[in-house]
Amino acid sequence: MADARFETLLELMERLRAPDGCPWDREQTLESLRRYLIEETYEAIDAIERRDWAGLAEELGDIQLQIVFQSQIAKENGWFGIDDVLGHINDKLIRRHPHVFGSESADTAGKVLQRWEEIKAEEKRSGAGNHDSSVLEKEGLLKNVTRAQPAMLEAHEISKRAARAGFEWREAEELAEKAGAEMRQFRDARACRDSDRTEDKIGDLLFLLVNAARRAGVDPELALRRANRKFRERFGCIEQQLRDKGLTIEEAGVEEMEQLWR
Repeated sequence: MADARFETLLELMERLRAPDGCPWDREQTLESLRRYLIEETYEAIDAIERRDWAGLAEELGDIQLQIVFQSQIAKENGWFGIDDVLGHINDKLIRRHPHVFGSESADTAGKVLQRWEEIKAEEKRSGAGNHDSSVLEKEGLLKNVTRAQPAMLEAHEISKRAARAGFEWREAEELAEKAGAEMRQFRDARACRDSDRTEDKIGDLLFLLVNAARRAGVDPELALRRANRKFRERFGCIEQQLRDKGLTIEEAGVEEMEQLWR
């Protein structure tokens, strides 16, 4: 059943991209589709957090559409096709699970992750899964961390890789001291109305917080999403309480909103 429906999706995309297909679909490029891939991914995450399983099924279908859509464009340009995409991921799963598909053993999730990272490093050295391993070696440890991902995820990944190489704050107290120094510099920049330096110091503080989260074993993206969700819920409660009083946000004073917040 799944195979037949996947084949139907491939045929639909070929038809949409055909000379007599859909004008909008025919105009799309890999570059123009970037925003949709990002949007659909976040919508899937939102469905998971809301535990909307029917909605998640729809959003995962939209992500699958993006994979097929972009693979069709690549095929038309002679770069790769959906068979290459599926082949790469199938090979990678087998290669990185030697305890399942090979003779190795791993009895804990921690050992599996450790071996996964070791195999990933071996692949980069040997060029498995990469078009030119020599380029990666010349570019360095951080160059192949994608810059297109959200900045917080990028910060988490590059700090993790640097830490693996031994470039790491030794103690949590050292990290806290650095954060205090950056906060003082941020206040100074604000006092001088230096917008460029203010932005720079905010970035340094955020990077330090990402490092603190990493060291604590916390995913900073998920932690911030959790904080966002709590703020939405609490602010929604304030709005409801004001409505019960016959007031709008605009009509209520700051003091009243702060009192309701507490």
